[in-house]
This record gives sequence, C-alpha cells and structure tokens, in this order.
Amino acid sequence: MKFGLLAEEHHFASHSAPPSIWPDFLTGQAEQPVRVLLVDDDPHIRRVIAQELLADMRINLLAEANSMKEGRRLISVHEFDVMLVDLNLGDGTGFDLIEHMKTVRPVAEAVVISAMEDEQHALHAFELGATGYLVKNSWFGNFSQAVLQVVNGGASITPNLARRLLSKFNHAQESNHRILYKSSDKGKLSEREKEVLKLVASGYTSLEIGSRLTISGLTVNTHIKNIYRKLQVRTRAQAVSFAAHRGLF
Repeated sequence: MKFGLLAEEHHFASHSAPPSIWPDFLTGQAEQPVRVLLVDDDPHIRRVIAQELLADMRINLLAEANSMKEGRRLISVHEFDVMLVDLNLGDGTGFDLIEHMKTVRPVAEAVVISAMEDEQHALHAFELGATGYLVKNSWFGNFSQAVLQVVNGGASITPNLARRLLSKFNHAQESNHRILYKSSDKGKLSEREKEVLKLVASGYTSLEIGSRLTISGLTVNTHIKNIYRKLQVRTRAQAVSFAAHRGLF
C-alpha cells in the first residue's frame, strides 16, 4: 500500500432517521452535527466506520485519510470536533498524530481505534490527551455513540479494556506499592472523588455519574474539578491515567 495518497473529503451524506430521543442540550444536533475526521490505513475498517458515521445525522464526517501525512494535512485544513485514529498508520503512529492534533487543535477530542488492547497503549494514548480507546474486533458498540460520548464530556473505552484498567487500579490500592505524597494529604482523593473517578474511567458522563450516585451533575463537575486540582491535571483522561500509575484507587 502506498501511504499518503488518500484524503477523502466528504461534502454530503445520506442520513438515516434521527434518534427518537436526543436531548437538545447535548452536542450533536441535526442543525449543528459533530464534525469528525477518520484516519486509518485499513480500507475495510475505514469503510465500515465511515458508513456508520454517515448514517447518523448528528455527525458530519468531514474527511478520511490513510496515513499520518494525510492526517496531519486534514488536521491543519479542517475545523473539527473529534478525530478517530488508528495507532499503526504505516508512515507513523497514531500517538504522533494525537500529539500533533493537541498542538494544532487543542480543544478537539481524539478516539483511538486499534487492534492493540493492552493497558500500556491505552494509558499512553490517554496521557497524550485521547478520551477514547476502542479495540478493533472487540468493540460491540456504535462508533457514532463513541463520538457523541467524548464530545459531550465522557470517555469511550472498550468494556473489557475498561474492566482491566479498573482491576489494575484496584490491585494498586490493595498492594499499596505506591504513595503519591508522603506525610501529606496533598493529592489524596476522598472516597466520593474515587467513586467519581472510577465512573469517569468507565466512560460515564457527568449526568450519568450523578444519576448513579444520586447527586446532581453540578456536584459531579465540582468533584471532577477538585480531582483535577489535587492531581494537577487538566483533562479526564489525564486524571484516569495519573491515578492508574499512582495507585490512587
């Protein structure tokens, strides 16, 4: 395969009927759909994902690319909200593209789509600013839902990988091998903050977390801000990655 040759721009799409229930306060409305870039060197995977995105009127698939070179070009020329990106691109890695995207379009979200399902690849992607990690052949959800989830403040992670990450957190807590700050309460999370962070790691939005914990979404956001402050991070993905490495759960 020759890389760097494909960068398909989408100027129209055939959409299916809108979902029966989609709150008007969420991002992703028919009149202002979520703008997406798709970067994957596998034409079959790219076609499957593209067809799914094009069928959802809440999403506007702007363009596709099959290489890091074309991905970088699309990032530069398009105003977009979410980038779906594979890790193996032939002429580079998805990690490099995520890092570049966060420099050029810092407010955009990145969701990894990869055949690699080990925790270290996922954690590295989160450290770079990704807010989703979908494992090929293990993702039984809807790619449109994944896009809408991250653009509305959530995280989208393949369930079995999310479960392993949570197990990693729990093991770190039980073994107590790592302590963030000795002889200090700085950086230590309250039990409620730990509950919130675990649900964030599982991909729940603030509203969903509030429903599960019987608290308001505003209270959830306050807890998340306190978590950011204590862990000295700026995003949900960074908070989850930081906690995983430090054994804060």
